[in-house]
Amino acid sequence: MAGIAELIRIEEGGTVSFGNHGLSQKAKLEDVPFAGDLLKVKTYRDITKLEKNGMFLYESVPGTTVLHFAEEADGVSFEVEGDEDAQITIGMNDDTEYEVFVGGKSIGTMKTGLGGKLSLSVELRTEEAVPVKVKRV
Repeated sequence: MAGIAELIRIEEGGTVSFGNHGLSQKAKLEDVPFAGDLLKVKTYRDITKLEKNGMFLYESVPGTTVLHFAEEADGVSFEVEGDEDAQITIGMNDDTEYEVFVGGKSIGTMKTGLGGKLSLSVELRTEEAVPVKVKRV
């Protein structure tokens, strides 16, 4: 999959898919209503960003396509695709410890600082999405 044609798509079951890592030029879509919030996506081959109500939620370098992104009370889960390995940063709770799962396997626990950002690397192959789950410990 080269990306989400609409840049952001609300999925059945209350998840969001967004991003298009195949674009050569920046594209963005703002003020997309979802569950009482407004989402904004910016994406292309070099970076993908998602904001909720003006606050940071997701960023990848280089750009990725994210499928079924779900915020839960104790973390987030999604699948990610891209043309090359990506550095992903997710906006979480401040000063909180999380266990991170990539490809169904735990890569350990990570603690956020005062900014609440959690960073991880994901090895990507273009032919299949990699599941990522971040759960509060």
